[in-house]
Amino acid sequence: MASLDKIEFGHYYHIYNRGNNGDAIFFDEENYRYFLSLYLKYIYPVADTYCWCLLKNHFHFLIGIKELDEIKIEQLNYSTNIRINIEKVNPSKQFSHLFNAYTQAANKKYDRTGGVFEEPFRRKLVSSQEYLIKLIFYIHNNPVYNRLVDTIPDYKWSSYHSILSSKPTYILKNDVIELSDDLPNFQIYHSRNQDFEDIKSLILE
Repeated sequence: MASLDKIEFGHYYHIYNRGNNGDAIFFDEENYRYFLSLYLKYIYPVADTYCWCLLKNHFHFLIGIKELDEIKIEQLNYSTNIRINIEKVNPSKQFSHLFNAYTQAANKKYDRTGGVFEEPFRRKLVSSQEYLIKLIFYIHNNPVYNRLVDTIPDYKWSSYHSILSSKPTYILKNDVIELSDDLPNFQIYHSRNQDFEDIKSLILE
């Protein structure tokens, strides 16, 4: 496996993980919802989210880690018994909390043992706007790439629909849309095949 980028405050990352040995991580519809609820609990306080996609045996997120002084420490108190010092906030550990919480719930529900996810989880630093734009498409297009659906709008478990919707969302959809100038151009861009040759080394699969 290639070396993993360190997750640092104020940087953008493509976060990816999959099931052990390529096995499933989502076993029924409720699992997708529960995973997203845990994501909001553990990751939303420390990161801005630009897009995501959940598939049966892996997932993708494009996030921007907040600066340390932007993080609200009270959002990191998960119970009355846990107090977190702001100087000790570690975004990587927030992902560990997410994966551990989901694994514990899945093991209990399905009477299973062992880890659900590969370790360590994978991440790539997003170092340019061009990479950012192509990565948004790549993540939304993953179900098409994996031949689960014919077109991006056909797939349910991605942020594509949240970006098009007028409903409130934790996705920074206005920032995503502005990268394509406007919503119609965003949809046009997502309806065409894209060339990933120049970012091939930065894609985790």
